[in-house]
Amino acid sequence: MSNPVLVMAFLVVFAALILLMVGLRARKKASVDDVVERMGRFATREEFLEVTDSSGDRHKANKVAKSLEEMVKGGSMAERLSALLARADVRLTVGELILMRIGSAAVGFALGFLLAARSAPAMAILLGVFFAIVGYAAPYVYLSRKGKKRQKRFVEQLGDTITLMANSLRAGYSLLQTMEMVSRETADPMGTEFRRVVREVGLGISSEDAMANLLRRVPSDDLDLLVTAISIQHEVGGNLAQILTIIGHTIRERVRIKGEIGVLTAQQSISGYVISGMPVAMGGILFVMNPTYLMALFVYPYIIMPIVGAVLVVVGFFVMKRITAIEV
Repeated sequence: MSNPVLVMAFLVVFAALILLMVGLRARKKASVDDVVERMGRFATREEFLEVTDSSGDRHKANKVAKSLEEMVKGGSMAERLSALLARADVRLTVGELILMRIGSAAVGFALGFLLAARSAPAMAILLGVFFAIVGYAAPYVYLSRKGKKRQKRFVEQLGDTITLMANSLRAGYSLLQTMEMVSRETADPMGTEFRRVVREVGLGISSEDAMANLLRRVPSDDLDLLVTAISIQHEVGGNLAQILTIIGHTIRERVRIKGEIGVLTAQQSISGYVISGMPVAMGGILFVMNPTYLMALFVYPYIIMPIVGAVLVVVGFFVMKRITAIEV
């Protein structure tokens, strides 16, 4: 087993270098040119779904990442990943994200293979494939959770922000001046998103389209109320400040009710995670303590038991999630 172990160790080191390279690029502070370069993804019209950088001659991106980017360009996966990066506010290109996912999958496969290579060689490949799938999905899950947390913070700020906008309009500010003030006075993510809206308007996009792009980056029923109100007021006129006051009160009440529901259903939500994770944790502990004892399950016909058990655990987890997901 010495040669496979060396190969797996090499794969671990190689994948770790890829992840380090992509991570360092993501943490690098964006210059003015870099901001302009990425406006197509973060800011706008049809370019929001573009996966290529507009200034490749000035910024030498990783060739492998750019090749992967070209391969998926125009597809549904590129659109989905581009929207995911924008919602999570992560400064990576689609190609870099794909490269990171491939690297994490390689690390997962190597770790799974090494864990079972000596004690259970027959299961090494299977365990490696399982860990590779987990590693490939991990960056996507992380960005999804980050995007959802950012969206939640945005919605929590939205009620007070709309009240601020209404008061500003009553004081005589224009809508654009109001949005610029919001971008300066409010914290992230509200301030960041409204800065993008102001920047788009400065580039020649109408305020309605800029707000529609904001809704695409931060999908929310509460934000949809604000965007709809601005669009209707622009077409037929009316007292926008009064409309925003009513919308702000409605959104604050919805946020309050959602918070109360979250408190009441917290025990059930945590129980779902604990009950679903317990079989996995126990299986991992038994595998570390006595691999031979656990591997007796993974032979025909007994292998049906862990397969059915895993399916039932997953179904039960999603059923509990569905029960506690109360719409307001």
